[in-house]
Amino acid sequence: MSIPQSGGGPIERHEQLAEYLESGCKPKSDWRIGTEHEKFGYCKDTLKPLPFSGERSIEAVLSGLRDRFGWAEVREAGQLIGLEKDGANVSLEPGGALELSGAPVESIHQTCDEVNSHLREVKEISDEIGVGFIGLGAAPTWMHEEMPLMPKGRYKLMDAYMEKVGTSGQSMMRRTCTVQVNIDFGSEADMVQKLRVALALQPVATALFANSPFFENQVNDHKSWRSRVWRHMDDARTGMLPFVFDQGFGFEAWVQYALDVPMYFVYRDGNYINALGQSFRDFLKGELPALPGETPTLSDWADHLTTCFPEARIKKFLEMRGADGGPWRRLCALPAFWVGLCYDQSSLDAAWDLVKGWDAETRETLRIEASRHGLQAQVGGINMHELAKEVVAISEAGLKARAMPGAGGMVPDETHFLNALKDSLETGKTPADELLDRYNGDWNGDISRIFQEYSY
Repeated sequence: MSIPQSGGGPIERHEQLAEYLESGCKPKSDWRIGTEHEKFGYCKDTLKPLPFSGERSIEAVLSGLRDRFGWAEVREAGQLIGLEKDGANVSLEPGGALELSGAPVESIHQTCDEVNSHLREVKEISDEIGVGFIGLGAAPTWMHEEMPLMPKGRYKLMDAYMEKVGTSGQSMMRRTCTVQVNIDFGSEADMVQKLRVALALQPVATALFANSPFFENQVNDHKSWRSRVWRHMDDARTGMLPFVFDQGFGFEAWVQYALDVPMYFVYRDGNYINALGQSFRDFLKGELPALPGETPTLSDWADHLTTCFPEARIKKFLEMRGADGGPWRRLCALPAFWVGLCYDQSSLDAAWDLVKGWDAETRETLRIEASRHGLQAQVGGINMHELAKEVVAISEAGLKARAMPGAGGMVPDETHFLNALKDSLETGKTPADELLDRYNGDWNGDISRIFQEYSY
């Protein structure tokens, strides 16, 4: 979940809303990669989720990272709720999952170095206090009432609102984790093509990274239960956004969509003011009930944009949101997958040619079937396994064309970061399939074995 944004001063013209998005346009030489990943923390002896405070807690992990590795603390209402260093942030998800929001970097090599360094630091601190962390799309054994809500004003408001919309919002907040990648665009036309490809192919990412076949200590009927949870929450701010494929779509069309998303809050002087269900359109007119007579700033607009949760979204960059949290190797595979598709024009064109004939029903059905069946999904004449092979091949070609070397020039490009996905394509098995094999095999139906064998 996002931290308060710094967007700018007063909004005096409607055009500023789209201009804010457009200000993210960059020349290709300045395109960067930002990777975010979340992971569940737990006490090793009890296998229960971490509380916020105490000897074995989220606060203890954050304090250890701060004191030993030079992270600067982020506090809210006096509570230690995050860290920052060198353009990266460590923050808390609502149920206590720990998120690394990586700094914008040039290559997947740098992304992977950052992920590896972070996980080593977390493991060093965690091992000393009897804590573990695991990358999964959904909490495998914990019940809702076992999950503490972290002491952040944003989460308290969201939690209350989630009770009123959909059926899975509170489960999403407390018991799901994801890995995401942020990428840049060069122009409005470039943004449009990338966002359309991102939405259409997000189900392929959901299938390849499916890693949540367990929930509440049972086998569920989905390879990605996380994706299923997202399909049953707030329809006003989630989904596959068919309007993005309409002729004439651009920054202003996204503005109109975001203005129709009900508000959560307004952030003022370190406090989150309750604006649940209120309208940003009213805010622009000075008629917001939460702040009568006051009009918004661009920082308020930036905050509001972070409360739209579709499968892919735009702010000043594009954010890919369809993958489960997962094992170490896949944390580097997701940015490689999307960078290969989006940062080489020939690959982007090939990806668009692949999906441009699909209608909204096909895209939505792919999303549903990917969450249920992973690589075994079938939608009409589309075989997900074969589709994923084609998409990964396009991504690999894009990474080869980028020819971004690593290891001091010893590694010629970034294609090896796709190896985890190529292994899945060869076997036909995603992480979820591997977990189910273990559950039905040597685990003898004991889901708790996942903590010992799959933690970082």
